[in-house]
Amino acid sequence: MTTAPRLTTDRLTLRMPHPGDADAFMAFYGSDRAQYVGGPLSPRQAWHFFGSEIGHWSMRGFGMFTVTFHNEDAPLGLVGHWYPHGWPEREVGWILFDAEHEGKGIAAEAAHACLDHAWTVLGWDTIVSYIDAGNSASARLAERLGATRDEAAAAPTPSTPDRATDVMVYRHPHPGASA
Repeated sequence: MTTAPRLTTDRLTLRMPHPGDADAFMAFYGSDRAQYVGGPLSPRQAWHFFGSEIGHWSMRGFGMFTVTFHNEDAPLGLVGHWYPHGWPEREVGWILFDAEHEGKGIAAEAAHACLDHAWTVLGWDTIVSYIDAGNSASARLAERLGATRDEAAAAPTPSTPDRATDVMVYRHPHPGASA
């Protein structure tokens, strides 16, 4: 059994995904809301992808966290560390499952915690966020987090030709870098 850290912020708990999160994940990935992150997917595809989220923890020792409000277990989304096979660089990414949670600072709060964890605990020396070119809200969040476009960085190759998309790479500043 893989163990994972539990991160907390003022409002949120970030924990390793567990099987009980599958329904929320699959509902999101079955909807048009998933258009910027590889969806929509069939239930089978979404279930397999959710399995890869859990398996990422075993294979890499880190992964995306399920985000919840303190003392609640309902998943709000996934935020965290992502570096699957074939990915050009380590990433911090974010997904909120329901539109009702957008615009409330949840993704930013969770992403700040994950960035800090990557720098200080995981010891990463660089972090990017890969963002679909059509996802302006996610690009604005990356910029609010201090990231800037890195036009020279490689983007991930789509898993299938029908998923081809224009991906922007945002690079997060290392906290020890001089301004």
